[in-house]
Amino acid sequence: MNEAKSPSRLTADRLLQLPIDPELALLFPGQGSQKVGMGRSAAESSQTAAGILAEADEALGFDLSHLCFEGPEDRLRETANTQPAILAASVAILAAGLDAGTIKRRPALVAGHSLGEYSALVAAGSLEFGAAMRLVRERGRLMDEAGQASPGTMAAIVGLDEATVEEICRESGAEVANYNAATQTVVGGAPQAVERACALAKEHGGRGLPVRVSGAFHTSLMEPAAKAFAELLAEAEVAEPLIPVVGNVSGETLASAADVRADLEQQIRRPVRWHQSVDAMTAAGVRRAVEVGPGKVLTAQLKRSHPSLDARPIEEISETANV
Repeated sequence: MNEAKSPSRLTADRLLQLPIDPELALLFPGQGSQKVGMGRSAAESSQTAAGILAEADEALGFDLSHLCFEGPEDRLRETANTQPAILAASVAILAAGLDAGTIKRRPALVAGHSLGEYSALVAAGSLEFGAAMRLVRERGRLMDEAGQASPGTMAAIVGLDEATVEEICRESGAEVANYNAATQTVVGGAPQAVERACALAKEHGGRGLPVRVSGAFHTSLMEPAAKAFAELLAEAEVAEPLIPVVGNVSGETLASAADVRADLEQQIRRPVRWHQSVDAMTAAGVRRAVEVGPGKVLTAQLKRSHPSLDARPIEEISETANV
């Protein structure tokens, strides 16, 4: 007799069985989208979503779902908690969307911003949910430790093109961490380097906006975390994605399990090429994007960076919509 499938496995299977929509992408948010109460409405409306959150609690050995629902906010903001919490909430919200009938089509592509790539890989059948939960818990812990060992910070540079920001980084000693949009690039590094980058941005007619994080993520200051995480990743079971996933590091489709491993290993210390990822999706024919997870951060970015793309958060999609 076959072993019963977990709620998370059933969710990935259900998504795969839907008729494909060549113009649809599902996008999953990363760190910064967390909020107290996330996942609660999904769990209340969907037994599958509630089961996924219970899986998350079991995988980590503590009541993560209570932290998502009730906080406190300062604990939820801790990187080692934030990362698994957003993953769990995002997969639960995906399940609730399938149960409610708001997601009726299999996407042509999936992608996630930084941490969100793990949610995308779970949806694509490349990572088992429990394993992904344990990986991101350790990812968050290692990134936090690296941030304490080599203190760093981040800032969003807005109003300047990527080439100008790259030149500012060469002059200041900061590094590009996220290519979010044509005129929004996040930089990271030692505090004095980031402060200098913001001053140079102002001289060029742009602005530097501090980002509240515990370290300079996606920069060389995360090298110790990347090395330690690579050892954990080597032991994890990774499958070829059954839905194409656009990777953060290259901005291109991850075609094999080896591609997935390489992307996840490098992602911690290399910039997130989100703008290039969305460009690749639109070039492949994507015309609609649904943000699956807490908040609307990606949707707001896309409305500015790719206004021709019909981008919406899942919470704003009606059951009659053709998604």
